Amino acid sequence: MAVAAAGGGRAQRSGWLEVLVRDRWHKVLANLCGEALVLSGEERPDGAAHNGLGGDGAACRGAERGGGAAAVRTAFTDPPEQVPEAVSNKKRCVKVLKHELGGLGISIKGGKENKMPILISKIFKGLAADQTQALYVGDAILAVNGTDLRDATHDEAVQALKRAGKEVLLEVKYMREATPYVKKGSPVSEIGWETPPPESPRLGCASADPLSQLSLSIHRDKKTIPLKMCYVTRNMAMPDPENRLIEVHSPDAKHTVVLRSKDSATAQAWFNAIHSSVNELIPRVIAEVRDQLGKTGIAGSREIRHLGWLAEKVPGDNEKHWKPVLVVLTEKDLLIYESMPRMKEAWFSPLHTYPLLATRLVHSGPGKGSPQSGMDLSFATRTGTRQGIETHLFRTETSRDLSLWTRSVVQGCHNSAELITEITTSCTYKSQECRLTIHYEHGFSLTTEPQDGAFSKTIAQYPYEKLKMSSDDGIRMLYLDFGGKDGEIQLDLHSCPKPIVFIIHSFLSAKITRLGLVA
Repeated sequence: MAVAAAGGGRAQRSGWLEVLVRDRWHKVLANLCGEALVLSGEERPDGAAHNGLGGDGAACRGAERGGGAAAVRTAFTDPPEQVPEAVSNKKRCVKVLKHELGGLGISIKGGKENKMPILISKIFKGLAADQTQALYVGDAILAVNGTDLRDATHDEAVQALKRAGKEVLLEVKYMREATPYVKKGSPVSEIGWETPPPESPRLGCASADPLSQLSLSIHRDKKTIPLKMCYVTRNMAMPDPENRLIEVHSPDAKHTVVLRSKDSATAQAWFNAIHSSVNELIPRVIAEVRDQLGKTGIAGSREIRHLGWLAEKVPGDNEKHWKPVLVVLTEKDLLIYESMPRMKEAWFSPLHTYPLLATRLVHSGPGKGSPQSGMDLSFATRTGTRQGIETHLFRTETSRDLSLWTRSVVQGCHNSAELITEITTSCTYKSQECRLTIHYEHGFSLTTEPQDGAFSKTIAQYPYEKLKMSSDDGIRMLYLDFGGKDGEIQLDLHSCPKPIVFIIHSFLSAKITRLGLVA
């Protein structure tokens, strides 16, 4: 069952999925509501239990009518000390008349695969089992209408209870020592997902959790995952040959929830819905980060133009081919973080900082070796640095994301060129110490270094249209051919020339685009 509904422009969806907890899959009810994904591990009557086996959704409707913690008897509401001593460790036969809605009105745990008997873990008030007033949470079901369940798996017990007909004779025995087992919350309660601290720019406020007011027995069976700045992806944490998995990574990059759908089409629908919800929250996140940083800006820049999670290709042949990175575009830099910064100071310490003026987009389209050919799209950036060229290959989740990121990078390079306007670097020309200036509007000028307070002298000046060719040796020499009588100008930049080469490219590309010469 999956229900999609429009609500405030944000995708809404509800249905059964499986979640991976401690290397085992467990069935959960997933609800995408507003800014959160809620996973419910509540057992359904007649056996949709915590280990994710058995039961169909129709059985739970009778119990859901009661709603809330008060409608369910658990080991917390019915502790062992309230069970009569005369009942303990003695076999009893209890006749139950099934209701049309809600079935027996119980949930079970255990089974042969868990090395436990079949145990009643919940009794839904007002339904058939509760009305007998003779069944207890912690009762082991030994037989159903004469069918022995002492060596049954959980799924076999579920099916036996379903086939039992309207009148059901249960042979049970109360097991006081099993109380800790039935008290244990569902695997959903074991999902590691912590709410960021208050210093964070309001990423998933605990007070906004609608489940916070529920009782322990219910709260332990649900996990609310705030989606703000989560990374929703596929094929990263684990292989997915059947294309049925969805991964939700926490903003702090410490937790990952892996969900499995019944087929690839349903998985894609769930992914699209969750991914859309996350994307719709990004403008608000950018506004909140701007408020948090105030006039100080971010890592030397004034404002954030775009941010989001990308998968970055890990160099080498190691098994983990991709890793999540948070990429931030400011008005002049491309910043890479390993996780969403929680405190103000963390914004000033990115893992990498690359000037957009010295960065170019060199590849965009379906990536080679992508886990899902035709679905995973990638783009690459190259940046000229003092150490040479640094290349990063990124993967987006959708073609729309690819278009947005590539457009943002290219426009960011051009805007940076118009914003910075001019760069100057020292160099040596014909054994003379000089300064090379590259201006966005006026082109190239080579001047002498001023000596003893004297003014510098212009050695040469060329507009962009005079440049015939540029090249470098990758170490320290820059070659500029303006077609003059002196031929090629050779400049010793004293360090790797790549930043200057890339800046020249950015200035030229920005000017060509401004003139409308690029389609």
